[in-house]
Amino acid sequence: MEDSSAPEMPPRTRVPVPSTPSPAQHPTRDTGEEHPLSDPLPFERPANADVKLGPTGRPMPELPEPRALTEHGNARVVSMCNQKGGVGKTTTTINLGASLAELGRKVLLVDFDPQGSLSVGLGLNPHEMDLSIYNLLMDREVGVEDVIVPTGVAGMDLLPSNIDLSAAEVQLVHEVAREQTLQRVLAPAIAQYDVILIDCQPSLGLLTVNALTASDGVIVPLECEYFALRGVALLKTTIDKVRERLNPRLEIDGVLGTMFDGRTLHSREVMDRLVQAWGDKVFHTVIRRTVKFSDSTVAGEPITSYASTSAGADSYRQLAKEVLAAWPDA
Repeated sequence: MEDSSAPEMPPRTRVPVPSTPSPAQHPTRDTGEEHPLSDPLPFERPANADVKLGPTGRPMPELPEPRALTEHGNARVVSMCNQKGGVGKTTTTINLGASLAELGRKVLLVDFDPQGSLSVGLGLNPHEMDLSIYNLLMDREVGVEDVIVPTGVAGMDLLPSNIDLSAAEVQLVHEVAREQTLQRVLAPAIAQYDVILIDCQPSLGLLTVNALTASDGVIVPLECEYFALRGVALLKTTIDKVRERLNPRLEIDGVLGTMFDGRTLHSREVMDRLVQAWGDKVFHTVIRRTVKFSDSTVAGEPITSYASTSAGADSYRQLAKEVLAAWPDA
């Protein structure tokens, strides 16, 4: 087996809690615990008191306003990828896509998970689809324009999915150039859109390899919990192998901290270790926990329209500006 180039996670350290802290030295914070927290973590202590630190412990950058586009096309294809489930891949795909559409980008969302959560989250019934991405992959008579459906967001379309897609992973095993199948069927859409976001299933199987082969970049949503850190090195190894063998242009656009709760010491410790391990690959934007995400999913629309003035909507708008500032020619 090849050596992994994934960055090693720093050793986990336990921050001691003083048994008799002085209130003046250790003010109580809202953590849901009875006792006060210990001394601030290293990233909580700014070297310059005038510098405003973000939740990642780094100074928040001034993000420029994205340039206006006069024409569309030459899409950047980005996969939302993490083999752990429940980390915010689908939520990020929907809301980042909607935020990019607000900024004048023409966006295509690709539901590449047999669970069809992305399609359901945008108000589609998985049992009432005439065509899905499964038909696009397996039937050469079906074109991408036959499967694309509009969403309720101006400038954002969807390639829907349902449980039929689970059969594709088995059937593709016998295909020639099986890893390039998604890249082939998405090729006509490249000239029509500015950004294509692929919502991957929580595994590192053939469907995910197809998504990575078709992509220019990867965004890794990562829940700010200790167990969520464990599988990131394996994902990095898979990305490296796809880059070496199938897609040399593939790069990691960034790691996105999700479900962050700054009131808890655990979330802040995880964020500290994430920045130590991945450095500037960690987005400055962090997605905090809020019930509005669940409510917007039930409503079948992005949080940017369901709760436009909420903190969650603002976070994804900031993330959209951050990724556009990092992407070439975006």
